[in-house]
Amino acid sequence: MFIGSLFVNRESFKTYYKLTLEECVSIGLGSVFLVALVSTFIGAVVTVQTGYNMVSPFIPKFVISQVVREMTLLELAPTVIGLIYAGKIGSSMSGGIGTMRITEQIDALEIMGINSASYLVLPKIIASMLMYPFLVIVAGVCGLFGGYMVGTFTGMISPHDFIYGLRYSFNEFNIAFALIKAGVFAYLVASISSYQGYYTQGGALEVGIASTKAVTNSVIAILISDYLLAQLLLGK
Repeated sequence: MFIGSLFVNRESFKTYYKLTLEECVSIGLGSVFLVALVSTFIGAVVTVQTGYNMVSPFIPKFVISQVVREMTLLELAPTVIGLIYAGKIGSSMSGGIGTMRITEQIDALEIMGINSASYLVLPKIIASMLMYPFLVIVAGVCGLFGGYMVGTFTGMISPHDFIYGLRYSFNEFNIAFALIKAGVFAYLVASISSYQGYYTQGGALEVGIASTKAVTNSVIAILISDYLLAQLLLGK
């Protein structure tokens, strides 16, 4: 019902275009450094731990980068970064809208005849679904780059073997799968967080509680949808 109310009594396209661009800048540029930093180090750690556990002499070295590739594309880039995204962007959305609710700014919008839910929430959902797939791409590239740097600098795997492992038996659908998950996770985080903030009641304490609920519910939704999407798209 809340999502349906976003498409009733909408404002002009120019208004949503401007608001969506502002949200894109806030979501995308505000998160790219954190996403790149976290994914680079996680890619490096996965490479080190994979190489440490490859103790059999019968396992070729390029398997290390193959494992890093699969983990990065299937889980690290879309899901692990999604949990960080929920904590950073989800709490920000919920807190911002919740603050507007308790300071009666949303009531002022309603008095002016503006659909406050559509005006505040719809640009956030659109911007989230536009920008998070790009953040997932950045996370994937940085994760593989971090693994490459650590693997080659420590002598664990040669640059040739690492590149060969990335290309060996590559399934192109994994990229599409990661981007599908990115779109779903972005929608869940933005819609759940906005809902929690929009219906905040009370004062500053309740805004914090709403932000906590937004992050908690978003994380649970991401984990459940991650399993359902894997079962639907990859299960046999």
